[in-house]
Amino acid sequence: MTKENRINVLQSEIIETRREMSLSDLCEVCTVTSERVVQLVDEGLVDPVGREPAEWRFSGRSVRRVVVAERLSRDLRLNAAGAALVLDLLEEVKLLRQRLIRLEETDES
Repeated sequence: MTKENRINVLQSEIIETRREMSLSDLCEVCTVTSERVVQLVDEGLVDPVGREPAEWRFSGRSVRRVVVAERLSRDLRLNAAGAALVLDLLEEVKLLRQRLIRLEETDES
C-alpha cells in the first residue's frame, strides 16, 4: 500500500465517524466530481438521503464506498456497475466471516 493510499484510507476512516455530509462535501473529501457521484448513485453504489442532489446527505459509509470504487475504477478499470458489484460482494464476505466467527465461538463454548 502506497503512502497516498494509506492517507486516503485514514481520511475515509476518520470521516466515517461524521454523521452526514452534502454532495459537495463528499466530492471534496473523495476528490470526485458531482457528476461521478450522480453516476455512482444511479448504479446503487451509494444511497443518499434526499430526493434531489441539492438535498442529498451521505453517510460516512458512502465515503468509503466512493473511495474504494474510484480505486477499483483506476486500478482494475472497472465501471461503476462493476465496482458496485465488487463492493457488495466484499461486504457480504465480511458479514459471512463475522457470522462464521460467532458460530465457531458458540461451538467452542
